[in-house]
Amino acid sequence: MPGTFEPLPGGGAAVALDDVEISIIRSLAVQLLELIGPGPAEDTSGDPLAELFAEGPSEPPSDPVLRRLFPDAYSDPEQPASSRDAEEQKAYSAEFRRYTENDLRAGKRDSALAVIRSLDALSSASAGEGGTVLKLSPAESQQWLGALNDLRLAIGSRLEITDDEDTDLLYRLPDDDPRKPMVMAYLWLGGLQETLVGTLMA
Repeated sequence: MPGTFEPLPGGGAAVALDDVEISIIRSLAVQLLELIGPGPAEDTSGDPLAELFAEGPSEPPSDPVLRRLFPDAYSDPEQPASSRDAEEQKAYSAEFRRYTENDLRAGKRDSALAVIRSLDALSSASAGEGGTVLKLSPAESQQWLGALNDLRLAIGSRLEITDDEDTDLLYRLPDDDPRKPMVMAYLWLGGLQETLVGTLMA
């Protein structure tokens, strides 16, 4: 069925996508890559361990989407900002971020690149009535799952979705609402993600 992931014999997943769907996913993945940014600059010292121990930022990103993709590890929204515990949580989060964010960004970057490359590898000659069939290995399926999750988090952040009640409101938006195309992409990606999860758990 178009737009629904199905299991492949021996593992992995397949989905039929038309040209418009391919273009949308690819465009969103490219935008996500641009938002995440390039990796750290190559070290010229000749030390192969330099990148492994490179320190990342200690402050949360200013962009709300990046804050959603890379949240503080230690935070309690119920904690008063002036409390001593809040200050400790901020210090712990800064330390954790310093040593993990580079790796997290690299993982998200790799997943987005895997999506782009697999879409670019599709041959238009294989397009049938239901569109082109994308076949993913188990490893590629996991990367797609991560990228779909990141894309939904990014769009959800732009739409200011914080809970299920916000999601329910999306279904009632009028067609002339300027957010409608983004909402449709958000819901569609959610369907793809859900069927991919089901496929991988089967």
